[in-house]
Amino acid sequence: MQRIRVLVVDDHRIFAESLAAALAAEQDVDVAAAGSAPAALRNLDRAVTDGRRFDVLLADADLAAPLLAVPAQGAAREPVVPRSCPRDGIALVSGLRTSHPYLRTVVVADRDDPRRAAAALQAGASGWVAKDCSLSRLLAVIRGVLRDETHLPPALLTGVLRELTAARKHRSESERLVESLTPREREVLRCMVAGLGRKAVAERLFLSPHTVRTHMQNVLGKLGVHSTLAAVALARRAGVGPVELEAATAVP
Repeated sequence: MQRIRVLVVDDHRIFAESLAAALAAEQDVDVAAAGSAPAALRNLDRAVTDGRRFDVLLADADLAAPLLAVPAQGAAREPVVPRSCPRDGIALVSGLRTSHPYLRTVVVADRDDPRRAAAALQAGASGWVAKDCSLSRLLAVIRGVLRDETHLPPALLTGVLRELTAARKHRSESERLVESLTPREREVLRCMVAGLGRKAVAERLFLSPHTVRTHMQNVLGKLGVHSTLAAVALARRAGVGPVELEAATAVP
């Protein structure tokens, strides 16, 4: 019998363990549970090392990002989260598309949300199911995604298609606007996407701050936006990535 290895990722321990126990009752399912994104990544990596990699990952849509450090007593108790850490289940799915491309992922959510479901599919998920769906439905989704099927609740289908169509339209428009930039302006835009300020861009491109300011103004004008944040958002929709930032080297 071909067994299916499933990893459940949810920061609500009771739900994760209950779901894992229900799935484990199936004769052809092996299941494990993880309570956070880092724990899930450790499970996945260990399984690959042991030659028993997982087939399907069920990720909580609202998976909480773990704390990097606990604030000292009396300090502001604002969570400190590493920038590279997935902020929710959808972000986890997006990262796994590159690190574990063989893995089929399904997002499990408290409520149906067409916008987030569309974002999950764009991130690489093969399905979206509600947490209160029946076990038989969940098993059908798990087995379906292993056949390269995409699974959505019927009630979400129209809304998700509308979101995906709108996203495609925005991307094509964004790409057209980016193509109107000169090569130098695109280079400046990539620096903006990387979060570099005017002075840092000037130093990187060997330009004067005044020239960089002119280029940035031209970029905003051609993209039809009024702020750097809006320009960066549009650039990302168009698939423009940041410049690579080299690690600083000590000067003797």
